[in-house]
Amino acid sequence: MTSVRVERLYKIFGPQPTEQVRRLDEGTDSADLPEGTTAAVVDASFSVREGETFVVMGLSGSGKSTLIRMLNGLLTPTSGKVFVDDADITAMSGRELRTMRQQKMSMVFQHFALFPHRTVLDNAGYGLQIRGAPADEINDRAREALGMVGLEGWEQRYPQQLSGGMRQRVGLARALAAQTDVLLMDEAFSALDPLIKREMQDQLLELNAQLGKTIIFITHDLNEAMRLGDRIAVMRAGRIVQIGDSEQILSEPADDYVAEFVQDVDRSRVLTAGSIADPSAAAPDGVAPVAATAPLRDLFDRIGRDGPLPVVDAQRRVIGVVTPQAVFAALSHRVEYEEA
Repeated sequence: MTSVRVERLYKIFGPQPTEQVRRLDEGTDSADLPEGTTAAVVDASFSVREGETFVVMGLSGSGKSTLIRMLNGLLTPTSGKVFVDDADITAMSGRELRTMRQQKMSMVFQHFALFPHRTVLDNAGYGLQIRGAPADEINDRAREALGMVGLEGWEQRYPQQLSGGMRQRVGLARALAAQTDVLLMDEAFSALDPLIKREMQDQLLELNAQLGKTIIFITHDLNEAMRLGDRIAVMRAGRIVQIGDSEQILSEPADDYVAEFVQDVDRSRVLTAGSIADPSAAAPDGVAPVAATAPLRDLFDRIGRDGPLPVVDAQRRVIGVVTPQAVFAALSHRVEYEEA
């Protein structure tokens, strides 16, 4: 079942935006549009499956933040449609959009968006409050959400008494307390220092393994995208230039822009045993297998000691063999895009 579906979405800022959509459809380059016109999002289409973490990645100005604000109706598209559980939000009234955000789709912002005069508990329960939930329900669900993000015991503190990482946890707790099916996260961890950022990534992965939320996550950090995303959409100048899982983005870049992006990625964290296993090789006898999902960095000790390793899928069926030579070749390979 599709949770979020985007069909041919455009956002043009400037004069005669509908006319500029027509010109772009006819092949006009964005750079050739009239002065004062910005094509922020151009012909974006994708589907996000229920329970999937879908990451939209791109440099500053690529259009990713504009895109996510059209997904919940904060910005009105110039053209195109956005569906949430088959309901077209681009056709909704203001009241219907507010109801949809309260019931279906929460957002976690880069700069926390907390109320400084409200306690941590009140901030976490704010989404429920504006929905008109009873006070007891608000407190119970807010406390539960704060417990999920490791802030039990901090309910009566104020945002200024918290570190940046803790404040971002409150923002995440507020989204969780609302119990919406979809979480939109716009550069949610980019303001955090590297250590806290990684802790928040770990927590998000753990939470979603338990809760199964549909997450659309915006980032400019490719390593973060590859760590969090089931699939990744790469944006450039308003257009989505590639959609794929981390291994596809790394090993099969769609163009030179994506290839340049992935050159400095730690391949040992992204590539897995299954991605380089030789299905035609005979499995060695007496050697314990490794999971197809194991990252290559986890194989170094064993493959150095035991040599070739059998690789098994989730049903423990042998699907191939990974060799020291294959690991070396995969990690030393430098991807270069060649235009067909």
